[in-house]
Amino acid sequence: MLSCENDSAIMQTRISPAISALRQRISALEGVGQGGRAVLPFAVSELDRHLPKGGLALGCLHEVAGGGNGAIDAAAASCFAAGIAARLPGQVLWCVTRADLFAPGLEQAGLSPDRVIHVEAGDDKAVLACMEEGLRHGGLAAVVADVAKLSMTASRRLHLAAKGSGTIGLALRRWRSQADAGDFGQPTAAMTRWRVSALPSQPLPVPGIGRPRWLVELIRARAGEAFDIELEACDDTGHLGLPADVASGSAAAAGGRLRALR
Repeated sequence: MLSCENDSAIMQTRISPAISALRQRISALEGVGQGGRAVLPFAVSELDRHLPKGGLALGCLHEVAGGGNGAIDAAAASCFAAGIAARLPGQVLWCVTRADLFAPGLEQAGLSPDRVIHVEAGDDKAVLACMEEGLRHGGLAAVVADVAKLSMTASRRLHLAAKGSGTIGLALRRWRSQADAGDFGQPTAAMTRWRVSALPSQPLPVPGIGRPRWLVELIRARAGEAFDIELEACDDTGHLGLPADVASGSAAAAGGRLRALR
């Protein structure tokens, strides 16, 4: 007569292949868990260690929005997206509904104007169509699109298009009014969801303007950990920086902004 331990081992042997196949199927449908999927590290260990595989997954859809008044102008969020695109080789397709894309600001974040293919569309529907077409085309470093509303159906289409070509998609969420920003809480198929808010820059020992600072919040990440951190804004190579007071390990000096969200 077999012992309980043997029975358990036999059941585990019989069940494991089916469970493994099911998990792989779910991962494939969600676009996660693929061993060959590349990532783009931020090169900030305090940020990368919260992301699966230590970086931002390529060939996926990601969302970025501005916090506070930035929900409307999206200045910090745009530069955050530009910094990501700047660190990838090739042309960048940027789709907008409002003709207010500020090229010098993108260049300060490392994305030079000669790398940007600028598309002006009339509304969100047209922007999403252009974004999907750009993602399906392949051969681009990234596709960025300003969009207010992003439904689950639309986000799934974009995510699948990104997955098929291997091009990263960045949905830059912008709204006409602060009240409309509540739409950011609706579920989508994006791999990650970020919120970037402008903070006062660090005072300099001499008169002048210091490097801008952002509060970067990872609101949602598949198989990752939500958290927030204060960082120095993208430099002219697209890289973020860890402020000296945060790097020293003093949470009090950083205003307590580096903390895990539970």
